[in-house]
Amino acid sequence: MENLAEIIILLGVAVAVVVSCLRFHIPTSLGYLFVGVIVGPYTFGPHVQVPELKSLAEFGVVFLLFTIGLNFSLPQLHALRHQVFGFGTAQVVFTTIVVGLVVWLAGLPIAAAFVIGAVFAQSSTTIIGSQLAEQGEENSHHGRLGLAMSVFQDVTAVPFLVVIPVLGMAAGADMLAANLGLAILKAIAAFALVFFAGRWLLRPLFRLVTQKQSSEAFTLTVLLVALLAAWSTNSLGLSLAFGAFLVGMMLGETEFRHQMESSIRPFRDVLLGLFFVGIGMLFDPAIIPSIWLWALLGVLLIVVSKTLIVVTMVRRSGVDILSAWRTGLLLSVGGEFGFALVFIALDANVITPEIGQIAMTSVLFSMIAGAFLIRFNGVIATWLTGSKGEEDLGNPAEAASMMQHVVIGGYGRVGHAVAVLLRSSGIANVAFDTDSKRVAQGRSDGNPVSYGDISEPELQTTINIGQASLVIITINNTTMALRAVTSIRRAYPHVPIIARARDLKASSQLIEAGAAFAYPETLEASLRLGATALEMLRVPTNDIDSVVQDVRDWNYKSIDEERADK
Repeated sequence: MENLAEIIILLGVAVAVVVSCLRFHIPTSLGYLFVGVIVGPYTFGPHVQVPELKSLAEFGVVFLLFTIGLNFSLPQLHALRHQVFGFGTAQVVFTTIVVGLVVWLAGLPIAAAFVIGAVFAQSSTTIIGSQLAEQGEENSHHGRLGLAMSVFQDVTAVPFLVVIPVLGMAAGADMLAANLGLAILKAIAAFALVFFAGRWLLRPLFRLVTQKQSSEAFTLTVLLVALLAAWSTNSLGLSLAFGAFLVGMMLGETEFRHQMESSIRPFRDVLLGLFFVGIGMLFDPAIIPSIWLWALLGVLLIVVSKTLIVVTMVRRSGVDILSAWRTGLLLSVGGEFGFALVFIALDANVITPEIGQIAMTSVLFSMIAGAFLIRFNGVIATWLTGSKGEEDLGNPAEAASMMQHVVIGGYGRVGHAVAVLLRSSGIANVAFDTDSKRVAQGRSDGNPVSYGDISEPELQTTINIGQASLVIITINNTTMALRAVTSIRRAYPHVPIIARARDLKASSQLIEAGAAFAYPETLEASLRLGATALEMLRVPTNDIDSVVQDVRDWNYKSIDEERADK
């Protein structure tokens, strides 16, 4: 293979850099950018030039928008319309206008000024989320608000994907208006096409595929649907990513959403890494001495404009001054998606390479600075407001309720019975099963059941199983149940697990794998039968309960010994 040596060099550098980033808790997106700088044409060292990588990297953005769409279905967007739509949209719009006006007054053409405003309006959900989790602030008032707004910025980037390529084709105001109008009509047509396909075709398709219970076939179908939607919008003259976002949004309403996200995550992460590597290759360190002043001014413009705009909006909504400043500092960081918009603008000749270098350098520097602003957001906000700096943890009851939920693996007769008991007691729960018929029946009954294999680590990550208050494994297949318990215990040792076992041997295996309790069905039935017999013989209830519990506490050793004697 002609480029095999270059690919090996790229992978070697990427592994070394990404592992180092994980070691020092640095966002991996910054690591991939650094990899691009190292193997790019502007630095000393290995120069990787594989034309196919650019095409592959585009699919990283496609899959990123697909997974964003999965998490922003129409019902979810409607439920979050006040907080997310209001603050999220206003922040992006006002930042784009303010920044665009500033750089336009500085001499940039109006189209380029619009692009720079859109680029600077983005924030890094990756940096904000990881930093808040590390600091234990993800459930605070300012943490929840900042994360909600940053996530929605990814959604608001979709219109920019439509508009920016049009700006490069427009020769004048009339042409711009015509192209924008045509793009909007195409976008509406694409939305209608994907909407009806998603409503009437995709759910039956995935139900048919999942009947075969093949993870390989399911993953292939997800890739096919995402790429087919991307090709459809691209055929209409729109971006690949726009179609992926639309079909993801439609599929986000289905019971297959979590398994889709976990199936596509490895492809998304690797290809998105290649995308950031490609962005890093565009950086020319040699040009930094000539643009460093403009880049620093860009960083100042990003941080100050976004912070002040967010603080003003949040404060006017009635949030206290300290939380408003802390939210503003969270969102002051630049965003990875800004690089994608710069890349699209360069490809459409909307901005010059020099302006692109300044914009990317400004965003990169703001991401580095923003990590420190997030780290010390409480100290900085206290200094700016002159308040006492008391930690805002939000509503403790609300924060606690977010954590009080149970994950059920398996939705057969046992899983269904457990879910009913939990729901009757007012305990939130979500169940997963690999039988699409069971999933469909559970959802038709109004229960939160989704398609997915609870033993897969990717699915566990997708559903944030580490935040569950309890995991209940009711899978009838002992091998799958053992795999689920083992993987959950290894990755999330703090999460309690109880399991259903078919017999005593399976119970012992599940307990050894990490389950706190594993109740064998056959012996539990025998214990219940024996307890009923003792009740009919007028043995006191307390004595019966004590005997039964003693057997359970000793992992049924008394029964096992009796069987061994015979």
